[in-house]
Amino acid sequence: MQITTRSMKRLLRILVDKSNAFVALAMIGTTALMFWGSLKVITDTESPIVVVLTGSMEPGFLRGDLLFLHHKKEQEYAIGDIVVYKLPYQPIPIVHRVHQVHHDADGNPKYLTKGDNNARADTMLYQSSVRGMEYLDGSDIVGRVVGYFPKLGYATIALKDYPLLKYGMFVALGIMALTSND
Repeated sequence: MQITTRSMKRLLRILVDKSNAFVALAMIGTTALMFWGSLKVITDTESPIVVVLTGSMEPGFLRGDLLFLHHKKEQEYAIGDIVVYKLPYQPIPIVHRVHQVHHDADGNPKYLTKGDNNARADTMLYQSSVRGMEYLDGSDIVGRVVGYFPKLGYATIALKDYPLLKYGMFVALGIMALTSND
């Protein structure tokens, strides 16, 4: 089999096209990460956007709603504020309303939260993470809910509940990028 100049040029053109597709995908990924990082800085929270995963806040927020958070250092939260908190040793943040505010001997606020659709406050949730924990500290709170977008989070829930869907999506996007003629 003889390799001609024409076939070499064609092969080189294919390689350049595929590498351009790879660079475009990398740029999209990098842009998304930069956007997420910027949101973290602007909102002063590690997680500026969260998805409601359960029905504990119905009817106010439904499963699949996308919540936007904001956090201020040393902010005191009031009864009725909807906050997202993260317990030690628990990977998933929880969205609930501040039900009670107490202060310790040093005057630091302590919070008790409760889901709007739950019969009891979250004390049992706290104690399942840390024995004897009765209230949240301000450091446990990721942020206060400042807005939401209904049902937009269902895509995230589907990708989490069905891992094969996530891998299938990545494979499909990769194939589309590599086989496109642009």
